[in-house]
This record gives sequence, structure tokens and C-alpha cells, in this order.
Amino acid sequence: VFRKRFGDRVAVLHSKLGLNVRYDQWMRVRKKEADVVIGTRSAIFAPFDQPGLIIVDEEHDTSYKQEKKLRYNARDLAVVRAKMAKAVLILGSATPSIQSYYNVMSHKFKYLPLLSRVGGGVLPKVSLVDMRGRKNKDGEILSPELKEAIGANLQRGEQTLLFLNRRGFAGFILCTSCGYVFRCLNCHISLTYHLKEATLCCHYCGFTLRSPALCRNCQGKDVLYLGLGTERVEEEVKRLYPLARVARMDRDVMIGRRSYVKILKGLRDGTIDILIGTQMITKGHHFPNVTLVGVILADLSLNIPDFRASERTFQLLAQVAGRAGRGERPGEVMIQTYNPHHYSVLSAMNHDFFRFYKDEITKRRELSYPPFSHLINFKIRGNSLQSVVQYSYKLGDLCRSLQQKCEESRNGLQVLGPVAAPLSKIKGKYRWQLLIKGRQVRILHGFCKRVLEEARGIRIPGVQLIVDVDPMNML
Repeated sequence: VFRKRFGDRVAVLHSKLGLNVRYDQWMRVRKKEADVVIGTRSAIFAPFDQPGLIIVDEEHDTSYKQEKKLRYNARDLAVVRAKMAKAVLILGSATPSIQSYYNVMSHKFKYLPLLSRVGGGVLPKVSLVDMRGRKNKDGEILSPELKEAIGANLQRGEQTLLFLNRRGFAGFILCTSCGYVFRCLNCHISLTYHLKEATLCCHYCGFTLRSPALCRNCQGKDVLYLGLGTERVEEEVKRLYPLARVARMDRDVMIGRRSYVKILKGLRDGTIDILIGTQMITKGHHFPNVTLVGVILADLSLNIPDFRASERTFQLLAQVAGRAGRGERPGEVMIQTYNPHHYSVLSAMNHDFFRFYKDEITKRRELSYPPFSHLINFKIRGNSLQSVVQYSYKLGDLCRSLQQKCEESRNGLQVLGPVAAPLSKIKGKYRWQLLIKGRQVRILHGFCKRVLEEARGIRIPGVQLIVDVDPMNML
């Protein structure tokens, strides 16, 4: 699209390019042979002398934060770079982050609404299916209402998307005789069962086991497969609608660019009737013949121990709902939920971002979470649990000691923890964390610099201290 307009004055920058290709693209920008750069978060470092316009699409997406090695948030860097270059910055999103819309309300950003849908279509009708109190017959996944809607959609020759943000067939395997749960040897995570490969897999480190016939603990035969994922939904849909052409879109089947293109082409050409997927299917795709979207379980992201859980739930539901009815025919969205009265679910049902913002910002203000404070998360990692715990408590004592020595820190900061991280062991590393919360950046950053200087005296081998400023992932 951009090359049709700008010809060979377009460069592309992202980490999947080969080193030589990436170097060539970088040098084209450096030599002023390109006027437009399109890329992922690292493209914010493109060597323009004087950028005039920076566009951050889907600015709410948490993937703009790099979590490894050099930690940075490309969206926030875009704000800084635009200010330094006196450039225009556009943050685009159908579901703006709470932080960005708060900046609008604080008159730091200017709000530019799109008053109509692209193509002139109307927003889909969204209905909630209350799953509370329903008797689950033989592990049924789809409610009668959703099954009826899918059947009607198939008869009309229209396409359906089914969304569940969890891969695999079963979330975990339980022995009903002794209560043993099959867990990863490297992580404190239950293993996910994948039917096609007949394996148990850890989605964090890649550890796998062959599907067991007996319990590893008591050798009993009463092994139960519990929970659900996109693979199980696919099996259920194929059983219910044997003549339908069904496809799945998640990281297990999207291996390489060709897999991705094949699915998108199938939807565009009408050779796919029902597509089942994770959040991959929510990413701004335009499929005019998709008129029904079903959300299998809206509550998954609500139960994550993170203060942004409600925000992410609303964003996911609103984004996936936006895939329905993008053509001439009206769309319908059905959301299965066990929390039909939660404000994030209700706001998504009503396409009402402003109502969601009002409810969410009230809770953030009461608890003094961003945007009413700033966070720095000290993450402690190591191979020995004893060493990690010992270091964490010494660091916690140091933080509280330094906090008491300064009036600004006493009055302006909170030290929370140390505690084990919600995911307390990943890839063989035990994980603890200590959160520092403050209203003023100057006080918070000055305090943490003093902590890091003093922390050099905590000499416990095999422990790594990671400083995460403005963390996006609290797990």
C-alpha cells in the first residue's frame, strides 16, 4: 500500500529481517534514500535527522514494551522523540490505553475521534450469554444460544469467528485418585495438553512430555483432562458442524508467514466457514463476510493478578467484537461469561469506551495506580530459591531503611513486598519481586538510584536484580 504511494522511498525495519537486509534498510534511511519507515517497536530508533510525523498504531498494545535486555516502551519513546523533534505524533486505537486517554483529559494530548466506522457500516449487536448456573452436559463448550447462531450463520453462507485466548486442548491434567497435577519441571506451571501431538507442553519454556496413561505419583488410571483451549474448541465445532470448513489460528499452527497468509486468503476467498483463534484474530483484520463473532470465555483475562486486568479484558472484547459486520451485512457478537455484571464486559457489550474509562479511572484513583502514580518493579531471579528469598528480604529491608531516612520518600513512596511473583518459577529461575510506587517521577527515580547503589553491598551469588520501570507485565 505504501509503496504504491511512495515508491521505493519506503524502508521496513523489524527483527525478523536478516542482519544484512536490516543493515541495508537502516543505511537507506541514514543516507536519506527513504522518507517513510514502517516497522515494529525498534523502528522508533530509525536514523531520521528530523522526523516530521510518527504514527503508533494500536497504541494500547502491550507488545510495544520490550521485556528483555534493554527495557523500553516504544509508545512512550515515540512521545519523547516527537517532542524532541517537534514532530506530529498520532496514537491510533479503537480502545485507547487508560494512560493515553488520561493524558487527553489532562490536556496533554488532543483527542481526534473517528465518528463513523470505516466503510460506513454499523457496529455489531452484542449480547451476553450468562453461563452461571448452567449444567455442563458432557463438557459442552458452546452454549445453546451460540450453537444456534453458528448454525444459522452457516445456512446463510456467512463466516464465523470464535475467540478463546488460550491454546491447546486441556489446560491441565489431574489425577482424581491422589490429586496430582502434571507440572513443568522448569516452571511452576501446569502442563497444557495438546491433542494432535499427544503431548503435555509448557508454554513458557517448551518442556514436553508424552501424554500419560497413568498418574506419575500414584500410578492410578483415573487421569482427567480439565480446562479448554482453542484445539478443544476446534474438535467440538467439527463434531457439531461436520460439513463446515473449520480452521484454527494460534501460535501452534501459525508456523511461518505462509500459514498466516493461507488463513487470511481462506477467509477472503470464502473457503473457511468458521475460524477459531486466540488474540491473533483480533488484530485489525478486515473480513467483510464475517457476521458472527463468539467469545467462548470472556473471563480468562479478568482473573489475572494485574491491576490492568479489566483494561485488557475490555480491549480484547472490543477488538474481537470489531471483526463482525465490517461488510454490507450487519454483524452479531455473543459473549459467554460468568461475570455478566462486570463493568469491562458491560462496556464492551455497549461499545462504550467512555463508560469503561469512567469506572476504571475511579478504581485506579482510589488505589493510586497509574496514571495516578508511577511504578518501578525490582525483579529478583536465580536458580536457588533460598538465595532469591534471602536477597529479596535484604533488598526489602534496604528499601524501607532508605525510605525512612528521607522525608520525601517517607511521604511520597510506597514499598510493596517483597513477594513471590505470580509466576514464581520460569525456565528454571525462581522469581520474586518488590514494587515501588510513587506519585512523582523525580522522587521515585532518585530513590531507586540510591537503592541500586546500596544494593551492590548485598553479595549473594547466583541472583540477578532486574529493574523494570513502568512495568506492563506484573506476572
